[in-house]
Amino acid sequence: MLRFSCEKALLQGAVNTASRAVAAKSSIPALEGILLEGGDTLTLSGYNMQTGIRTGVDAQIQSPGRIVLSARLFGEMIRKMPDDVIVFDADDKLTVHLTCGDASFEIIGLSDDYPELPEVDDQFSVDIRQGTLKAMINQTSFAVSTNESRPVHTGSLFEVGDKDLTVVSVDGFRLALRREPLDRSEGGAFKFVAPGSALNEVEKICEDSDEKITIIQGKRHLLFEAGSTQLICRRLEGEFLDYKNAIPRNNPIRLTVDTKTMLGSLDRVSVVISEKLKSPVRCVFENGRVMLSARTGAGEAKDICPLD
Repeated sequence: MLRFSCEKALLQGAVNTASRAVAAKSSIPALEGILLEGGDTLTLSGYNMQTGIRTGVDAQIQSPGRIVLSARLFGEMIRKMPDDVIVFDADDKLTVHLTCGDASFEIIGLSDDYPELPEVDDQFSVDIRQGTLKAMINQTSFAVSTNESRPVHTGSLFEVGDKDLTVVSVDGFRLALRREPLDRSEGGAFKFVAPGSALNEVEKICEDSDEKITIIQGKRHLLFEAGSTQLICRRLEGEFLDYKNAIPRNNPIRLTVDTKTMLGSLDRVSVVISEKLKSPVRCVFENGRVMLSARTGAGEAKDICPLD
């Protein structure tokens, strides 16, 4: 059975990454676990039937094999180990011995009826900087709908053109759009809708770096590949809002305001607003300033923010 040794920090990072896609509760016990597979390399996988994450880790493999371990318990054991090399040894009875320095643990493996992660056929693909995609998701994900009656809006629309990538989210109250240039301009244009829950995980596996992440569109699934980590999720089907016509073209009123100053004012005025005491923030625009105010049963707050 599987036997390997690996630096604690590397293994802990891989466990944390794979755990993000592990089902908290499932009728298939194996899905509450992490699949460890050792061959030429060591890979850890988590899958909740919607989103799957597979990540590789640098390890010395003495004996190849595969085993499924409780994600919660295995993660906790690794976290509590001292900073040293962890030796992992699984026998034929699914008993795993973990040793690291003077510490040792034993954990029993789960049954190995682990479903295969979907294969993604490469129909279209695009590369983009990880830091850029991370920021694009961050600035659009807040407007993803949580209303299941229109499932396609519980995700973000990705439109890949010859020269740029556009990400759009809409929830019926607001629309968020960000467009960024792409390095490559060959290949055809394509578009897809990725689930918001999966994009939250993509944001976490992206680093603030110039390293590239590859996005691959298959018939039914999407693959996001950053370094040794892959995230696979289902595409959302349906007709996404025609956002180009939803954005007003003629805006007679245009104001320029310093972002930090405006956020500060909003923050102060929102002090009287809470989940229980909801209230709109009233804005009155005058010469060179906006007066913000909010009133609830708790009290009243006012502030003035300068603007152009």
